Amino acid sequence: MTAIEERMKALAPEYIEVRRALHRRPETAFEEVETTARIREELARCGIEILPNGDDTGLVGILRGAAPGPVIALRADMDALPIQEESGLPFASEIPGRCHACGHDIHMATLLAAARLLSEYRAHLRGTVKFFFQPAEEKLGGARSLIAHGFLDDVDAVFGAHTWPDTPGGSIGYRRGAMMAGSDTFRITIHAPGGHAAHPHKTPDPVAAAAYMITQLQTIVSRETAPLDSAVVTVGKMTAGTAANIIPSEVVLEGSLRYLLPETRAKIHESIRRIAAGTALSLRVEASVEILPGCGPVIGEDRLVDMIETAVTRLLGPEKADVLPTASMGSEDFAFYLEKKPGAFFRLGTGSDDPASRLPLHNSRIHFSEDAISAGAVAFCGIAFLATGSDLSVLE
Repeated sequence: MTAIEERMKALAPEYIEVRRALHRRPETAFEEVETTARIREELARCGIEILPNGDDTGLVGILRGAAPGPVIALRADMDALPIQEESGLPFASEIPGRCHACGHDIHMATLLAAARLLSEYRAHLRGTVKFFFQPAEEKLGGARSLIAHGFLDDVDAVFGAHTWPDTPGGSIGYRRGAMMAGSDTFRITIHAPGGHAAHPHKTPDPVAAAAYMITQLQTIVSRETAPLDSAVVTVGKMTAGTAANIIPSEVVLEGSLRYLLPETRAKIHESIRRIAAGTALSLRVEASVEILPGCGPVIGEDRLVDMIETAVTRLLGPEKADVLPTASMGSEDFAFYLEKKPGAFFRLGTGSDDPASRLPLHNSRIHFSEDAISAGAVAFCGIAFLATGSDLSVLE
């Protein structure tokens, strides 16, 4: 066991308790006031300077090494989901309709533990480490708030992580190339005069048009996207009608599209507009399309992914380095950082023998292996040492 593993082993019970305290008190996007206060308190205990951001939620801690060097950022997101927890855990959410079903409590505890370790190794650290505790990842807006405050301006590289049920607890998953998909949302509004259900010949039917559109939108992936490319088009919401005997005058379809390549994104946008217009013309309704940009794909820089691999292999052991075979079609607002600065992303393994640990993220009954906290904290420390040009052997 490496020196930093030994130290983290001693600290693990403390940060597991921190995680459980955060888990009990989940707060959703841009409402993370109590969570922010707890993180501020934990960083202050480590002597980490807090940079004011003028907001009620989210904060940035800063640790200056003993010698000059690059500035790097390590990021954890903070927000919970609007889901009623059904995990049965003794430390389950105490807030009705809110829970950490995406593991952001694990993220925060992991980065807090990394801050503690790095503060203890400060004498051996070059450069500066910023700890980004970011609000509102689930709404894909929190990263923009930290960027807007200028916290990323002097950063040379940024690293982030996310829990992953398919990777064993205590292991770290990584890959070169695309890690996560880009994501946009779309809204198709279909208009018709409306009328009585008993007289369908007297008005075009926007519900029928919507049904045809939903079916045809699925052909964007099955018949317009190259089989070796990756894309998703999902209609997740349809709003229509007020009564069973009324043909409505408006139907609204809302959906999500996912992609890995920019050219695929452009093709999907064009296809949605073409299908909506063509179906509307053939079924005598009117349709308008609005596409709302989300975040781009998460694609790490190879040399920085190499640092993740090196840190994990040397500090946790090669058996804990899990090369991920494919990208995830989920999205992450970490991509906004990568639009501005080089960076890389990795997975915190949270799977175990507990079947509930292998449920998908955002499931109300999911459990997370807490081994992820120690493994992630050690990995973050190794990455920080490598990215700042510090001597990694100190941690071994």
